[in-house]
Amino acid sequence: MFFRSNFEEPGPGTDQEPPEKTGPSRFFEILQAECGRLIKVNLLFLLGCLPVVTIPLSLWAMNQAVRGMVLDQPAGSFAHFRSAFCQRPGRSYAAFFLVAAPLALSGYGALFYLRYAAANLLAFLPFMLCSTVFLATLLASPYFYGILSSGAALPAAARLSLALGVARPLRAVLAVLFGYGLAAAAVLAFPLSLIYLLLIGFSLPCLLANFFVRTVLRQYGGS
Repeated sequence: MFFRSNFEEPGPGTDQEPPEKTGPSRFFEILQAECGRLIKVNLLFLLGCLPVVTIPLSLWAMNQAVRGMVLDQPAGSFAHFRSAFCQRPGRSYAAFFLVAAPLALSGYGALFYLRYAAANLLAFLPFMLCSTVFLATLLASPYFYGILSSGAALPAAARLSLALGVARPLRAVLAVLFGYGLAAAAVLAFPLSLIYLLLIGFSLPCLLANFFVRTVLRQYGGS
């Protein structure tokens, strides 16, 4: 060490790059770096949802843009958003209905049969079936869009996301709570949450959901 002119330089064999940040520090690093693009993506998402029938396209484009931010890829520009919005619309609509239809039908079924479960024990069977479908779809959905973004076919993505939702539920629960939960709370708090919804009310929950499942998807080839 006495022969080194600069004592701050790392010695031979020392890794000169700092280890990748993880956890909250990594999330806030992404948030700080991508804050401007998150606002842009949120506004583009809202504009894309105005015709209503284009909500699946806008949701797909936002997930693509935000996932790019999480993976430190070029994303969030108008050109990237428009490309994801316009490219393969059939895939966007299929992904939307593969998640929305089971959630809506099983959620309604669970509420319907719950009303009769107290008087008729047999009603517990369809209630449990609907509840299981609802919970499995809910836990699989954060993984689903990420796996589709890697280019997987719809059937393969659906099977893998369901398997991960059951096998790795902790990350999925966090993604659902912070992703869907924040967005739902902001919508329910409207119009008090108007400014938040316009700026990052949808892109921030999407970022959180993608952030929580990123390591699992990387491990199973969905990145």
